[in-house]
Amino acid sequence: MTAEHVTVSLPPELLRDVRAAVDSGAAESLSAFVADALRTQLSRARALAELERVLGGRPPQDVLDTVRRDLGLPVA
Repeated sequence: MTAEHVTVSLPPELLRDVRAAVDSGAAESLSAFVADALRTQLSRARALAELERVLGGRPPQDVLDTVRRDLGLPVA
């Protein structure tokens, strides 16, 4: 896979945690970790857009919050 070099700014605590993930072997590299996070975010955005298309609009916030709680995810 070809890659393009970009520069991003990250909060120090986030960068520390990503470097720890790389050091522990949980991530191949900082670049791989960031690329995977971006893929995950894009996949989520596409899935939400498809859900909105199928439902004819965005689900109400209280429904989204209930689902997030049920899944053990942070509530927005």
